Amino acid sequence: MTKTTTAMTGLKGRRLMRGAMLIAALSALTACDENAMAAGGATSSAEQRDDYLAAVATTDCVLIDQRQFGAVEFQANLTREQVIEITQFYLAFGGAERMEEGGVRITTGPCSA
Repeated sequence: MTKTTTAMTGLKGRRLMRGAMLIAALSALTACDENAMAAGGATSSAEQRDDYLAAVATTDCVLIDQRQFGAVEFQANLTREQVIEITQFYLAFGGAERMEEGGVRITTGPCSA
């Protein structure tokens, strides 16, 4: 191998290693956030998340506009910020998915069927 080939191989190896380390670090952070949230971290408790899921089930498991958000807020006794935070949690950890036409579909708890 020439000096140029060796240098390029080393550069690719370092980039690959850096990418692998970044993925590992992000995975660790994700696990920390999930554990903190599942343990009642942030501003929502397990009971609030259960109430949220029961309320979302009454909206056909979707949050699109004020009608659904308002219903979930009222039924679960949550603020808009709490509803958004819990929705983001489920989006981040696979319990919800963004819909093409806008909004979010919850896919966990009573909405998993």
